[in-house]
Amino acid sequence: MSKYIATRALRGATGLVREADEMLTKAIAEKGPETPVVFPNTAYFLPTILGLTGREIETLGDLVPLLERAKSLLHPVPPASLWKPYLGETLDAGVATLLAAEAIEGVRFVNGVQPELFPGFEMGGATEYPHLEEGHLNGPIDDIQLRSWGIQLVDGRMPGFAAIVGCAKNNKVAVQIVRELQQRSILIFLAGNVNGRSIIHQLQEEGVEMGYDTYIVPFGTDTLSAIYAIGFATRAALTFGGMKGGQPRNIFLYNKFRVFAFVLALGEVDDLKYAAAAGAISYGFPVIADTVIPEILPTGVTRYEHVISMPFDEIEADDDLDRARKLVQKAIEVRGLKLQITEVPVPVPYGSAFEGEVVRKNDMRIEFGGKYSRAFEYLYMTEMDKVEDGKIEIVGAGFDDVPDKGAMDLGIVIRVAGRKMQMDFEPVLERQVHYFINGASGIQHIGQRDITWIRISKNAVEKGFDLNHFGEILIARFHADFGAIVDKIEVTIYTEPKLVEEWLATARKAYDYRNRRLADLTDEAVDDFYSCTLCQSFAPDHVCVVTPQRLGLCGAYNWLDCKASFQINPTGPNQPIPKGTCIDPVKGYWTGSTEFTRKASHGTVEDVTMYSIMENPMTACGCFECIVMLIPEANGVMVVSREDVSMTPAGMTFSTLAGMAGGGLQTPGVMGIGKYYLTSPKFISADGGFKRIVWMSSFLKESMAEEFKAVAEREGVPDLLDRIADETDCTEVDGLLEFLAEKEHPAMTMDVMF
Repeated sequence: MSKYIATRALRGATGLVREADEMLTKAIAEKGPETPVVFPNTAYFLPTILGLTGREIETLGDLVPLLERAKSLLHPVPPASLWKPYLGETLDAGVATLLAAEAIEGVRFVNGVQPELFPGFEMGGATEYPHLEEGHLNGPIDDIQLRSWGIQLVDGRMPGFAAIVGCAKNNKVAVQIVRELQQRSILIFLAGNVNGRSIIHQLQEEGVEMGYDTYIVPFGTDTLSAIYAIGFATRAALTFGGMKGGQPRNIFLYNKFRVFAFVLALGEVDDLKYAAAAGAISYGFPVIADTVIPEILPTGVTRYEHVISMPFDEIEADDDLDRARKLVQKAIEVRGLKLQITEVPVPVPYGSAFEGEVVRKNDMRIEFGGKYSRAFEYLYMTEMDKVEDGKIEIVGAGFDDVPDKGAMDLGIVIRVAGRKMQMDFEPVLERQVHYFINGASGIQHIGQRDITWIRISKNAVEKGFDLNHFGEILIARFHADFGAIVDKIEVTIYTEPKLVEEWLATARKAYDYRNRRLADLTDEAVDDFYSCTLCQSFAPDHVCVVTPQRLGLCGAYNWLDCKASFQINPTGPNQPIPKGTCIDPVKGYWTGSTEFTRKASHGTVEDVTMYSIMENPMTACGCFECIVMLIPEANGVMVVSREDVSMTPAGMTFSTLAGMAGGGLQTPGVMGIGKYYLTSPKFISADGGFKRIVWMSSFLKESMAEEFKAVAEREGVPDLLDRIADETDCTEVDGLLEFLAEKEHPAMTMDVMF
């Protein structure tokens, strides 16, 4: 271990703790020790501090003993004659840095120096603290986004994250590094600067879209804002892993083996960056630098090497862009990431990191669907000899003659054949079209079936993207992802309006048939349920039991999805669960589901019901779309959407409730669910079903209004949705009870929930 690194890290940590102390003293003098300290829209208080120390920071006064703890971690640098190659003191300096950095961020929120969302940001003004001169672009990742990314983290679509600190050699290198990471679907956090210039500036100058949608999150141009990346990792452990505050070793091990993250240090590394790097290593995250710095090669704290130096001048490559590629490859190697990359023959960057990319009107070359044209996608199976594998046919005109920003009709018809293909898999495969097409940079795909809306950007067209590439994407991805059940794929793209109309009518008949067939698929009609243990990569003791009438809590996997997944990968996370003997048909006890859950949860869960929230409810990992919770005073339940940041009648926001519902915990009266489970006849049917809902987030009421009206009709209370309160009506129990009494909600006269 290099004494040089330790000296620089200790020096940086000491300076930062001093700054934090001075800043806190000033804030307390001006605002008082009882002033609240909070990161908005997040659970777990100040998460890194909570995780490492167990302290629940709620006020400025709570930070005083915390900083005393940070000071106790600052060891004096021993003379050279006593120096030993030991990481402990350096790691202590790293932890002190993390505590001080998050304390400073908490004080910044108190002082009103709140971050502004990218891209409409303005740089902050100068302060007396040199490390805080640059403003922030984003605050901590909110819990809505954390859980939105959760399913991608657990199913491998997002293999890990990279924290990039500093400034690249030049703008082109900055773009190349980010594109290399995006194409591997690695989440990217940006922070820091070198002499006032940040990689954030470089990407902005090159027109690279940043934000949640593109997996590129610019935290800020100061080094301290990198603490939000560590906070994200801490919250992953607390949210998905069931860890508790004050368990630093458990959180370290969780991050080392389950959250695959690394730091790319670009440009000159100062004392503070050395200290921050020590903090990252204390989380099991290696640091890879593009400049000459001392290396720490022995393994131990991180999975492989701790600190790697790859200066551009020493990388054997033909040009800077090739050097950027090698830098990313080395980082992936050092972190031990296992990637599955499908080569897709398109002229634009491709990867799931581009799935959320938005093509705005001014950047659009052409669109299909939406207000001004029709667009649909339809996949169906047929005989082997009726499919010419790899064939792509365009029937109709291209868009060369369509005016800029114009629209035209589009129909994407996919024929598949395979010895293991089944009709039940048609909607499962068809739903993948959204993800597959969205993976192309510069292409926006929204909706599915006959409400598809696609936009192609000018930039994508300039690079050569055309209609034929839709077929190239679909053929490559279906073969790669579903090769176990699909042997042959053929794609026909229709733009001729008459043929679009004819095929659209055919597709709608198929959609209707599928809807009716799925509606008849009940829990009683099948012999097997399916497991989903995808989330065990993050929540080791959680297991979903997916039935025809109860989809996975993430909302992304239903019974047919799991069945198809098992056909594709018989040893994968979705296994058939023979129902066995029915012990209680009302609450939903089966010998098979109970035995499987007990085994898959490593004995943590002894019994599980399918249809009750009050007795042995199913556990959750943290990826749930909604939380259902008992409101005993109202004799019913509330349903909180992850999009809802308001207070609820339970006295807690979604973020706080998530700590009770996630992490593989089994808590009677609290349950994480997929939102479409609300429409199922089996939704807490043992406890009274949909009529037990007394409060619901307005987002759900509005976005699923038609579905809920149909459920209300089925339940015999056609105006039930109007009798359910939301946050615009009340956020306290007393107000809720008044609302329910006025509306004569049926829950008020139902049997007591127990």
